Amino acid sequence: MSRLPAVVRGWRGLAVCKSCILRRFSIQPAQQKKIPNRYLGQPSPFTHPHLLKPGEVTPGLSQVEYSLRRHKLMALIQKEAQGWEGLDHTVILLSNPTYYMSNDIPYVFHQDTNFLYLCGFQEPDSILVLQSLPGKALPSHKAILFVPRRDPSRELWDGPRSGTDGAVALTGVDEAYTIEEFGHLVAKLKGESNKVWYDVTKPVHKELHSDYMQPLAELKARSKNHIQSIRHLVQNLRLIKSPAEIERMKIAGRVTAEAFVETMFARKSPVDEAFLYAKFEFECRARGADILAYPPVVAGGNRSNTLHYVKNNQLIKDGELVLLDGGCESSCYVSDITRTWPVNGRFTKPQAELYQAVLDIQKSCLSLCSPGVSLENIYSLMLSLIGQKLKDLGILKSSITDSHFFKCHQKVQPNFSVFLPAASSAPLRVTAGIHGVIWRMQWGTGLPWS
Repeated sequence: MSRLPAVVRGWRGLAVCKSCILRRFSIQPAQQKKIPNRYLGQPSPFTHPHLLKPGEVTPGLSQVEYSLRRHKLMALIQKEAQGWEGLDHTVILLSNPTYYMSNDIPYVFHQDTNFLYLCGFQEPDSILVLQSLPGKALPSHKAILFVPRRDPSRELWDGPRSGTDGAVALTGVDEAYTIEEFGHLVAKLKGESNKVWYDVTKPVHKELHSDYMQPLAELKARSKNHIQSIRHLVQNLRLIKSPAEIERMKIAGRVTAEAFVETMFARKSPVDEAFLYAKFEFECRARGADILAYPPVVAGGNRSNTLHYVKNNQLIKDGELVLLDGGCESSCYVSDITRTWPVNGRFTKPQAELYQAVLDIQKSCLSLCSPGVSLENIYSLMLSLIGQKLKDLGILKSSITDSHFFKCHQKVQPNFSVFLPAASSAPLRVTAGIHGVIWRMQWGTGLPWS
């Protein structure tokens, strides 16, 4: 304790990041509560020590990491709320509900990503609330979870629930209550002095929204104290990845890459697209992936020119190329990789030339990925290089100008620009000093032959 004043004096005399100071002094591990000695609604260090270390909420991400995210969000609200003196601030995020494929047969539950990002809680029908503290300035706040009540009869069918004690001990939030008690909080938010941050236009849980948030939003609108959107602030936080997040993303990428290699070795011709789909999913799951990140595209021949071809039910013939666009989800982080290879293991001469052209373009664009370069600039270079390569291969006439090619490319091959912000009026730019932004680059060229 005696060293703290000297450290603070040193900070005041140096141009250092304020958030780093907050991280050092304001976000400290709370007094950890003992995880209940029973199964919760998600893995815990007690029941799944092979997945989680003590203090982790989800694999690789600690209670401190989630607490820091909430702290940063309230700091952003502090900036947004400048000039709104005398107001209490309350952030509300809803979890996803359980979706059903028929009657009582549920789909595998997948949590809303913004809710998950701020607390790591993976049960449906829950609410996260961040409240400013009376008499204290933002970003000081308390975190509260409202969760499903423990119910032995329902748990017999659906599996264990964490309950309020499990939610607090696992996630490290300050308080937890049953979902039925959320109505008491809503009643307190109706006053003029309460500013509510919530996504009215895109509610993720329609029932909780209609029961609680829609009436509150209508009341606030009548009093001109409109509810403020929170989605854009959370998205801004999620753009920059922490070292722990990058490690999780590397794991998802490695698992997917290894699954790709094994799927390529399963080559034979003819082969059913469904077989390669199953092989890829098996190899991902066998390496620890939770689920696939999205329905994969497994397309042989000209079907690979359909951007979201997910039927995956045709035979791939000898001599054709197969395109696999797939990824996995591992510990809440996903991967997305696309590769093309000859189903019989041998490129024809035209296939090899086109493949090499796309590979050369990829390497050229990747060499530009550095702070200060916008994605729009890389996108423009990619178009120019593709146009030139297609001319070199004799696929395009040499008389076609770049400007004409740029105008026509969307009609010729729409997947050129799907994943890059060519139409954005404010292209994403990574500047020096900003670390942890993940860029994803994916493109190709498709021709109506194998």
